This record gives sequence, structure tokens and C-alpha cells, in this order.
Amino acid sequence: MLTKEQKQQLSDIVEELGKTLDITKEQYDAAVKSYKYVGEWLSKEDSPLATYSPEILPQGSFLLQTMIRPINEEDDLDIDIVCKLEKIHASWTQYELKKLVGDRLKANGILNKLLVIPDGRRCWTLQYDESAKFHLDVLPSVVATGYRTILEKAFSATDLTDTKTLGIRITDRNTPNYRTSTNLHEWLKSNPFGYAIWFQDRCKIVTREVRMMSEAIQPVPKYQTNKLPLQRVVQILKRHRDMMFNGDEHKPISIIITTLASSAYSKETDIIDALLNVVSKMRNHISDRNQFTGAKEKWVSNPVHPEENFADKWKEFPVRQINFYKWLDAVELDVKNIVAQQGKGLQFINESMQKPFGKDAVTKAFSSYGEKYLKQRESGVMKMAAGTGMLGETGRTSVPQHKPFGKNE
Repeated sequence: MLTKEQKQQLSDIVEELGKTLDITKEQYDAAVKSYKYVGEWLSKEDSPLATYSPEILPQGSFLLQTMIRPINEEDDLDIDIVCKLEKIHASWTQYELKKLVGDRLKANGILNKLLVIPDGRRCWTLQYDESAKFHLDVLPSVVATGYRTILEKAFSATDLTDTKTLGIRITDRNTPNYRTSTNLHEWLKSNPFGYAIWFQDRCKIVTREVRMMSEAIQPVPKYQTNKLPLQRVVQILKRHRDMMFNGDEHKPISIIITTLASSAYSKETDIIDALLNVVSKMRNHISDRNQFTGAKEKWVSNPVHPEENFADKWKEFPVRQINFYKWLDAVELDVKNIVAQQGKGLQFINESMQKPFGKDAVTKAFSSYGEKYLKQRESGVMKMAAGTGMLGETGRTSVPQHKPFGKNE
């Protein structure tokens, strides 16, 4: 059992590790500037799409603020955005909608040079130059009239809104009706913003009777440095996954990790408590049966669209299920091993974290933790808990500011 001071020390170290995984403010601002430029181009008065109120909005980990840097600093950040249009022409098929968006992107000299040809299954990809180190995946979609108002109201609600109203219809050339169906109800449905609201609700915590939530989870989020425990936990888990399966296309996917972690999270305010709880309970939220047919299969339900199984590819690619459970066993073992080093010294904690999370990231985290500790000590706020030798902000014995030559004057 960890003491309060030991737990605080570990939490501080893990928090610093999370900060080393954050994308930089410069990367964030460059991505926002880029997708806003795309949105402005699509919606200009002379655009064939202008009548349908096109707008670009982020989705996925960029919206949830759980994005992490790639292990290889030379690799790109993958930023997913939605191109939403309202009340499209009744005769349009998925193919025509996607082509119109693509044609408009091609009509811009700058964007045309960035477009990846051929287009992807669902998206148009804009590959920015090497210095930017990111690419944008633009997903064409259709929404109901007045969607933006509904969206903003939902994100600002104090309780969980009916997320079904936030569903969108998207293009997917692998669907059999891609070139034929003009009936939107036959198009593939997605709900990235409803999912973000569900995640926002799972992130909420109560500390000293004050409800706290991530202000950054908004339709157009702000750059965030201070994150809530669940956001940090998801980042830590994704980093562990990346270290274990670097480059493997059959690695556990982020949406499953995020969904299971969020479902297992019990509103812990301490990162270590949250991490220990999540890694031990994630597997409890994987069902062994299809919730609708009763057929035996692994099922990870989309919390805002229960008919969707995030683990549906496990049947087609059994190695993905095998890898997920291997990862789940490994991350639980590694987290428990790190916690077990507490009390032995920082060197043991450092060494236990290097393989699971990467030597460079861990080194940076400990360096930041050391600087933070030194500042607290010099300001005189650090105290030593009687009988433990642990330094923290709660204790009995004040640690005076260190002076040179061994004198404390």
C-alpha cells in the first residue's frame, strides 16, 4: 500500500511523462490554421459547395485532446477532420459528394499540391511538407440543417445530451451503394461528436465539491497543457501500445483503448489510482457475445451508437484480438511493476519505466520532475513526512531552502 506521499510522487512523474507525449503548441496551432484554411476555401462565395454551409471540424484524438507524439520524431501526426455539409442535393450519391469536395480542394493551387492521389476509402488526405510533420484526413459528411447550433449546445450542456442527434452520414467507397444510393439513411453513419461528448462526461471529476471537466473538449478545442486524469491515462496507454507494437498494422486501435479506458475509469482524481484501476478493469468491458444477435464474438460497443462494434475486425483478423490481449496483460504487469518500485528510490522507478514508455520520454519526464521538485524545495513548500523520508506538500517537517557551503541562514 502506497503512502499518500509515495502516490503523489508517482502521480507527478506520470503527469510529467504525459506532458512529454503532448504535441507542441506550434504543431497544434499549425494544424488548426491549416484546417481553418481548408474550411474557408470550401465555403467561399464562389465555391460550388457554399450553398451547403461547409465547415471543417476536428474529430478523434485531436478533439479529445489525447493525441500523442509518434515514437519516431520524423513520423507524421495523423489529424482527422470532418467536412460537414448541410442538406445536400437530393440526387447526390456518396461518390458525387466526395468528388465535389475533392474537386474543390483541387481547384486551390496550394491544396492541390498537398492532395494525396488516389483518395482514401473515406477521406481526402492533405500531406503537408516535412517541416510541418502532419497530414489532414478530410472526411466528407452530411448533417441536418442547424447542426452547428445543436452541436454547440450539446458541448455546453451540464448533463449528457441525447447524442443521437449528432450523428452524421459519411462517404465510404467500400459500401455497395457508394455510387447508387441517394438515400442518406442508407449511407454509413458515424457520430464522432457524440462520442466526444460521452468522453467529456467520463472525464468529469469532483474535487473538493467542485465539478471539473476538460474545457478543451469543444467543437473547436483550445490547446490544453493541464489535462484531467482520464485524458492522461489514455495518452499513457497509447504510448505503451506504440512502444510494444511500433509499426505493426495489427496493433490495438486507439478507439478501443479509449473506449475501454473510459468505461473502466471510476472518476479517480489521482493519476496512479486511475491508471491502476483502468488497466485492471478494461477487459471487463469486452463482451463475449453480439448484443443484438446473441452470436458468440468479441464486442466493444460504441457508447453512442451501440449497434457498432469497435472490435468487428477481430473476426476477420484474429491476430488483432490476440495482440490486444497480449498488450492488456503487458500494460497491467508493467504498471504494477512501476508502482512496486516506489520506496526503493527514483532510479528503480526510472528504470522500470524505460522499456514500456521509451528511454527518451522517461528521461525528459524525470528531468522535468526534478526541476519542479527543486523549485518547490527552494520556495520552501516541500515538507518531509515523519518516518517516511518522502518529500511532498503535506508533512510535518519543513525543508528549508538549500544554501551553498552547507549553511541554512
